[in-house]
Amino acid sequence: MSIVINKETRAVIIGGAAGLSAAKKMAEFDFLVKRPLTVQAFVYPPEEGQQKEIFLGGELKNVKVYSALEKALEENPQINTALIYLGASRATQATMEALESKNIQLVSVITEGVPEKDAKKLRIVAEKKGKTLNGPSSIGIMSAGQCRLGVIGGEFKNLKLCNLYRPGSFGVITKSGGLSNEAMWLCAQNGNGITSAVAIGGDAYPGTDFVNYLEMFDKDPETKAVVMIGEVGGTLEEEAAEWLGKEPRSIRLIAAIGGTCQEVLPQGMKFGHAGAKEGKKGTGSARSKINALREAGAIVPDTFGGLSKAIKQVYEELLADGSIAPEQPLDDALLPELPPKVQKVIKEGEVIVDPLIRTTISDDRGEEPRYRGYAASQLCEKGYGIEDVIGLLWNKKLPTREESEIVKRIIMISADHGPAVSGAYGTILGACAGIDMPQAVSAGMTMIGPRFGGAVTNAGKYFQMGVKDFPNDIPGFLAWMKKNVGPVPGIGHRVKSLRNPDQRVKYLVSYVKNETSLRTPCLDFALEVEKVTSAKKDNLILNVDGTMGAILMDLGFPIHSLNGFFVLARTIGMIGHWIDQNEQNSRLIRLYDYLINYAVEDEREVPEKK
Repeated sequence: MSIVINKETRAVIIGGAAGLSAAKKMAEFDFLVKRPLTVQAFVYPPEEGQQKEIFLGGELKNVKVYSALEKALEENPQINTALIYLGASRATQATMEALESKNIQLVSVITEGVPEKDAKKLRIVAEKKGKTLNGPSSIGIMSAGQCRLGVIGGEFKNLKLCNLYRPGSFGVITKSGGLSNEAMWLCAQNGNGITSAVAIGGDAYPGTDFVNYLEMFDKDPETKAVVMIGEVGGTLEEEAAEWLGKEPRSIRLIAAIGGTCQEVLPQGMKFGHAGAKEGKKGTGSARSKINALREAGAIVPDTFGGLSKAIKQVYEELLADGSIAPEQPLDDALLPELPPKVQKVIKEGEVIVDPLIRTTISDDRGEEPRYRGYAASQLCEKGYGIEDVIGLLWNKKLPTREESEIVKRIIMISADHGPAVSGAYGTILGACAGIDMPQAVSAGMTMIGPRFGGAVTNAGKYFQMGVKDFPNDIPGFLAWMKKNVGPVPGIGHRVKSLRNPDQRVKYLVSYVKNETSLRTPCLDFALEVEKVTSAKKDNLILNVDGTMGAILMDLGFPIHSLNGFFVLARTIGMIGHWIDQNEQNSRLIRLYDYLINYAVEDEREVPEKK
């Protein structure tokens, strides 16, 4: 059998990341002993409505997060236990709420640092309501083969080494969480394992003390002996000694007390646990506890090193008098193994997994991101700029200084074209409607297409085709375009013309042709096309999209990357428009009637429905 928890235990964890981590460890034990998930719900208001993923062996389970304990219990009436994984400032209120809940019979508080006055108050409430309060500062509770609360027992491998997959004959009670694991291991190595183990926590006022648990073990027919590990400070161990010596008990008690070193240290020195803070000799000292327990009939070795021998001695005596039967050894091969994680088996060469994606531009597996092998911080240190990062990520090579300067100018020149164009106007509408920056800028981005900014790629594509297929035949190129595509992308402007040229185009062409050594076959072809088209109509000039597309093709950028330059550049402008409108606290925009042509019927009477 077991005490406190068993296979019927179903828990809610109140807390965030630490609680989720504990739930995953508890699920490992659930898998080992072939029981359903212990954790049925989480309560953590910041993550309300989320589903937490927990593996039960190889099966993925989803456990819901609630904002309030009441709602969690309403939807999961099977829950009878609560674990508190909150900070000290919130743990008391959460524990009190759990104790007040009708369904919950056990509350285990993992939180450290709960004020002593709060701990006393919580214990009074628990006793009044007939409920068990474990902790604060408890690592958890373990019942072998039955249930695990918290991370007590450690890693999966240790669960098996300590024979926690099936019950033994020894109970364990400790203040220290780490020593509870040590005691369980000693019981498995020198005896037949444990029935249950409880870490009551190292605070001065635990919700349930040694005597409470000793009484439970004494009433459990399967528990034949108890290993109790105490320490200097308080009187819990003396109280346990008094209980033991009061009348004959069905259990044997083995005890170890830490803190005899205090005899050579200054009086009043505080040890690790909050409760380990008493004086030298007299009540509360390690020596006082050892003497009291020995006088009551407990086996108390002089040091922790003697604990193994004491457990083995009691185990052999229990075997000899027939209290327990010899335990048949279990082949470890019969015990389940946790399914290995993919990363582990790949590393060990035991499985081949086809990659989900393949990347050739960046790697984040080291200390910092690397772009095509170059560490980001080193690029900054050596004077490279954003234009060089664009070259690495979009064109997979570091551009030359000349090429970087061209890319930089393309982005600067095309960053914005005022508030009237569709992309900026869409962003402004979003900003005035109170929409956040990402959504408002996305609204502007959706405007980019064949009629606004989306011509960069097609302009580069067809100018490159012209260089290859119509090198000395502009009329032939235009005829082919008219027949197969339509208007030439990158040619034509609604406002600008030969008489009113676009200064951005003039500057880019002049800079590339006169101040760099870049070979420009695509740009040259585009300028020749402009001569023919503008002769027919003076606004059929090479526009910014066409200029960008041609130059970027001459720089060697992939065709499908070209629109990215317009997207990147205009993002800068659209963010600027969003900031501008928010700083002005601009109001919601609604079109005036005089801007709309209402081409609808005059008002008329609605006919009767036939």
